[in-house]
Amino acid sequence: MYGKLRKVVTAAGFVAITITGFAAGVEAASAEKDAAASAAPSEKSIYDRIWALPSLYNNPDNHWIEELAVVGRQQNDLYYVSADQGSNTDFVDRRTRIGLKARMFDTITLHSEVDLNLEPHGQTYNKLTDSYVKWSPSKLFNLTAGKHGAKFTLDGSTSSTQLITIDRSNIANNFWFPEEYVPGVSVSGEVGNWLYNAGYFSSGETNREFGKFNAGSFALVSGGYNFAEALAVDKALLRLDYVYQDPNAGNSFTRANEDVASLNFQLEKGPWGLGTDIDGAKGYGSGSDLFGFQILPSYKFNKEWQTVFRYSFIDSSDDNGIRLARYENAVVGGRGDRYNEAYLGLNRYFYGHKLKWQTGVQYASMKDAAHDGGRYNGWGITTGLRISW
Repeated sequence: MYGKLRKVVTAAGFVAITITGFAAGVEAASAEKDAAASAAPSEKSIYDRIWALPSLYNNPDNHWIEELAVVGRQQNDLYYVSADQGSNTDFVDRRTRIGLKARMFDTITLHSEVDLNLEPHGQTYNKLTDSYVKWSPSKLFNLTAGKHGAKFTLDGSTSSTQLITIDRSNIANNFWFPEEYVPGVSVSGEVGNWLYNAGYFSSGETNREFGKFNAGSFALVSGGYNFAEALAVDKALLRLDYVYQDPNAGNSFTRANEDVASLNFQLEKGPWGLGTDIDGAKGYGSGSDLFGFQILPSYKFNKEWQTVFRYSFIDSSDDNGIRLARYENAVVGGRGDRYNEAYLGLNRYFYGHKLKWQTGVQYASMKDAAHDGGRYNGWGITTGLRISW
C-alpha cells in the first residue's frame, strides 16, 4: 500500500513540476517577447513622418552645422461678428510665414522668416518677421541680435503657434506692440527657478525689413520665478515685465505707451491651467493711460481636446484710448474708454500645437464717453486651422 501511495505522490509531484516548468517557460517566453517589443523602435505616425519632411539636414556630430530646416506657419480664420452697430463675416489668411532655421557650431542659431500675403489683394511679400542670430552657450545666458520678438504681457510673450485661444486678447492689442518682431538686441536665460529677459529695441519708422532707425527706441526688462516645486504643480511662473519707450511721435513699431508694466502668472497642474495678467500703461501724445487685466482658465479633457475661458477688461483715463480687437474693428472703427470681453473656446489638437483646430465664441462691449463712433456691443465666432513646422 505504501508503495502504491509513493508512486501516486511521485507521479503527482512530477506532474506539478512539469506544469510549473511549463508555466515558467511560457512566462519567460512572454517576457522575452515583451522585452523585444519594447526594445524595437515604435512605428512613426503619419504626423511624425510629415513633420520630418521640413528637416533638410540633421547631424549632431557635425559641429559646423548640426541642423538645417524649413520653418513656418499657416493660419486661416473664418469669422462672423454681429453687433448693434452692424455685422461682418469673412474667410481670411491670418498668417503665412516660411523661412529657414540653422543650428551651427553647437551654440549658434540662425533664423529668418518672411510673412506672406495670400489674400487676393496686395503684394505677396509682406515683411520679414524673425531674422536674427542667437548665441546660446548655456541655459544661463542667451544673446540674440536682429529682428525678433519683444516678449512682454501674458499673450505678447506667447507665440501665435502656442496660443490656447484662437488669437491674442485685446490686452495685447492695446498694451503690447502691434509689430511682434522688432529689431534689437536682447539677453535671456534661466538660473535655477529664476528666469530673465532684457533687451534694447528700435521703435522707429517701420518698413518691410528692419525699419529706418530714425525715431525712438525702447528698453525691456523682465524677470520671473517658477514656484512649481514649492506648490507641487507642473508650472507656476510669476513674471514681471517692464518697458520704457522714448515718447517719439515717429515710433511706428509700437503703441504710444511711454511706460508699460505687466504682472502675469501661469499655472499648470495636470489637465488644469490658469493664466492671469494685470497691466498698466502711461500714454504719451495720442496715447491714454490704461489699466487692464485678464484671466484665462483652461481644462484638457485629454491630449486631443481642451476648453478655455477668457475674461478681459480695459479702462482708459481719457476718451478714445482703447482700440477694439481685430474682427470687432471690422464693424466699428472708432475707439472707446472702457472694454469688456468674455470668450469661450474649444481646441482640437491633432498633433499638439503643430496641428490644431481652434474655435472661439466671444461677447464684447465698449463704452464711448465721447460719443464719436467707438461704442460697440456684440458677439462673434471665429474658427480656424493652425499649422506650424
